[in-house]
Parts: sequence; structure tokens; C-alpha cells
Amino acid sequence: MAAPQLVSTSRSQQQLGLAILRVILGIVFAVHGAQKLFVYGFAGVTGAFGKMGIPIPAFTGPFVTLVELLCGLALIAGLFTRVAAFLLICDMLGAILLVHLAGGFFMPAGYEYALTLIAALVAIILAGPGSLALDDVIMARRRGAPTIT
Repeated sequence: MAAPQLVSTSRSQQQLGLAILRVILGIVFAVHGAQKLFVYGFAGVTGAFGKMGIPIPAFTGPFVTLVELLCGLALIAGLFTRVAAFLLICDMLGAILLVHLAGGFFMPAGYEYALTLIAALVAIILAGPGSLALDDVIMARRRGAPTIT
């Protein structure tokens, strides 16, 4: 008797799962970065960071904005995936330590959401971007292997 699909997964299912996780994480971060950039602007983010007591808000506000936007887009494309995920983990660790820790574990002020994002980003770093990512296409070309068409 064949094992049920809920117990075993094929390589293609794993790759699809990685792609879904990576793209959704990318969308979440890119939208947050876009909101900071296009709705609040660097000045608004800098002001908010200053009120929250985040150090060097004139630097950290724009930096976090660009990290979230650009690294989110990188995750969506699967380009420089592990570097992007690492930078976003740093972003979320900063959010936890500087803002959300004082609010306890539970939302709306707590750190549970940022911690969940960190866990998903760590999974992407450990598992890699998957075969449905530009990173994989680039590496396949470097190895001379056939690429997905």
C-alpha cells in the first residue's frame, strides 16, 4: 500500500513549499518597506524611530526601510536569498530587542510576529531558496547544468 501524500513529499513538493514560503515572506517585507518609503517617507520613519527610542534614527529609519523593501523583493525573486534573509533576521531582531520585547510575547505590542518571521527566515537560510529561484538558475549556469525553462 502506498504511503499517503500527507506523510511523504516529493522533491517537487518540497521545492514548491520553499517557493511559497520565500515569496510570501518577500511580499510581507516588501510591502512593509514600501509602506515606510512611499506612505511615511524617510522623514516619517526617522521621526517614528526617534520616538520609539531606536538609536541613530536618521540612519536606521532609512536603512530598515530599504532593507525591508529590497530584501523583500530579493526573496520574491529568489536572488541573493540567504543574504537577504540574514539582513531581514537582523531587522527583526532589532525590532524585537528595541521595540517589541517590552510589550511581552503576545501581539499587538509583543514580539510573537517578529519571532515567527525570524523562524521562517532561518528555515529559508537552512533549506536554501529552492529550485524555483533565480539563485538556483544562476548556480546551475555556473555549473553548466541545464536550467529550468
